[in-house]
Amino acid sequence: MTSVRVVSDGSRFGQAITIRQFQMTADEPPSVGGDDAGPTPMEYILAGLGSCKAMTLQMYAERKGWPLEQVTVELSYEAHQGEYRMEAQLTLKGDLDDAQRQRLREISDRCPVHKMLTAPVQIQTALVAATATD
Repeated sequence: MTSVRVVSDGSRFGQAITIRQFQMTADEPPSVGGDDAGPTPMEYILAGLGSCKAMTLQMYAERKGWPLEQVTVELSYEAHQGEYRMEAQLTLKGDLDDAQRQRLREISDRCPVHKMLTAPVQIQTALVAATATD
C-alpha cells in the first residue's frame, strides 16, 4: 500500500506533504485566499496523471524497441456543475510511424492513474482523535 502524510502547516491553506523521503507543499493561489506556496491539490492530481502516462509510454516503447526519445504531456481540467473534464495532449519525440504513435496514445490511457481516475473509487475517511501533544 502507498502511504502519504499531509499535515496543515499553520498558514491559511498550506499543507506539508511527506511521500517516502520527499517533502512537498500544497497550497491555494491568492485568488482563493492561499499563499501560493505550492501546487494546488488538483495540480498534483494532474501531475500524477501526466507522469504516469509518460512513464507508461516510455516503458512500453522500451519493451517494443521503439525509438521514443521524449514524451511531453500537457494537462488541463475544468469543472462544470459537478462534472470534471480532464484533457491530456501528448507530444511524442522520436522516429515513430503513425501506427506507433496511435498505439502509444491508446496505451497512455491504460496507465494506472488514468485507470483509477476513470473507475469507481471508494474512499473511506476515518477520524482519529488528536491529543493535546499532537
